[in-house]
Amino acid sequence: MRMQKIFISYSYPNEMAITFSFLIDIRGFFISRSMQLLTILLISFLFISQSKTFAQTSSEDIPVGQIITRYGEILIALDDRTPNHKASFIELANAGYWDSLTFNRVIPNFVAQGGCPDTEEGFNDPEYLLEPEFVPELKHVYGAVGSGRDDNPGKLSARCQFYIVQNPDGIPRLDGDYTIFGHVIKGMSVIEQIVRVKRDGTDEPLKPIALKVEIIHFSKDEISRISH
Repeated sequence: MRMQKIFISYSYPNEMAITFSFLIDIRGFFISRSMQLLTILLISFLFISQSKTFAQTSSEDIPVGQIITRYGEILIALDDRTPNHKASFIELANAGYWDSLTFNRVIPNFVAQGGCPDTEEGFNDPEYLLEPEFVPELKHVYGAVGSGRDDNPGKLSARCQFYIVQNPDGIPRLDGDYTIFGHVIKGMSVIEQIVRVKRDGTDEPLKPIALKVEIIHFSKDEISRISH
């Protein structure tokens, strides 16, 4: 028996190369070289198609907001049903926008709010205004993440401001008035500490709570494990 071993290697961008090998019995085969090449190409196509499907399934890449404070880490799942707010959060986080800012409004049984200054200027900068994205299923439950705003007729979000609901019973009176674009999957114990710090008459912490906000990536399975 005369066997010939064939090696086929294929690599995807930013992924490791995948090499396939198989044996072809060429004993007694009177096949033209072009036919042999065609056979090899067909087999290669089948292997690569299957491996690419596997690669896509096993390398899910879901962006998650990560907030680092001196009290610990907070992880935020961003909701696909509010695509503009999700994209905005990712854009500002990747730009390092919040890294010099703080949680500037913390109220027990209400919210921990951070981002751009809690002032008229902070809420009205046109560059940071965003049309609301109200989704009936996204409510102000414990751990919900929303976009702050001032009192404006269009209910435009100040996309540089975000808040996290800390009230265990939620804040249903805010539903349909403020956009919810995510929820905390890890770190509500951190929020519980933050809302209980000493603060001044405007509910700003006496000792600044600095933010470092980044985007990290997980698979669906990893997010499920973190959430539970």
